[in-house]
Amino acid sequence: MQQAHVPAAGTRYWFALSLASIFGANTGDFIARYLHLGHAGGLPALAILFALILVFERRDRAAHQAYYWMAIIVVRTAATNLADLGASDFRLGRLGLTAALGVLLAAVLVFTPPSKSDQASNHWPFGLPTTDVRYWAAMLIAGTLGTVIGDMASFRSGLGTAGASLIEGGILLALLLVGRTGPLASLWFYWLTVVTVRTAGTSFGDFLAHDIFGLAVSTLVTGLVFVATLLLWRERAPAPLRSGEAV
Repeated sequence: MQQAHVPAAGTRYWFALSLASIFGANTGDFIARYLHLGHAGGLPALAILFALILVFERRDRAAHQAYYWMAIIVVRTAATNLADLGASDFRLGRLGLTAALGVLLAAVLVFTPPSKSDQASNHWPFGLPTTDVRYWAAMLIAGTLGTVIGDMASFRSGLGTAGASLIEGGILLALLLVGRTGPLASLWFYWLTVVTVRTAGTSFGDFLAHDIFGLAVSTLVTGLVFVATLLLWRERAPAPLRSGEAV
């Protein structure tokens, strides 16, 4: 994606990504249950939609972030359905699936890591990795991994959706507080935080859908809050690089 369409990774970014994770957990379930497409039926349409987003993004020279956040929601929705497809439809063990996805994400980051963008730095907010095919592949794997972990914490550990949300939210907050001092800008810490965002978003999305609103209303509410946040919260630009600082 063009740099003009990509947000800086600061407080606004992580808050919006968390909302996108909650919303995407609901949209994945909504497609599977309310549209009666199952966990696999919506994946081809999501793939086409993602491709169209990238095509239109390449042609648009205006500076805005709509394409990035639309892509995030599509990828997050697909990750929800992929995780459920593997765990429920294919009956793959969740622990084994978690391990396999963790190894796959590590392999992607080791052998084909997303490159640093021109805006990358160790300051807060910092520039995201270059949002190319490698980045979106890692985002899909991280989202699927986080969904499996979130489902295990909510439904297999005895914590329930509320308990899992509290614990995962606390872990995410701790990572963000530590990462604010610099480590979040590193490749591994960034993707660890993304997986944690997806994990917490899965549990909290299920909490809202199962225990508070119901799936349809939760999908609507979380979507509106997500869009309102992006429209009303203005972004700070990344801090300029210091003299001699590597990108």
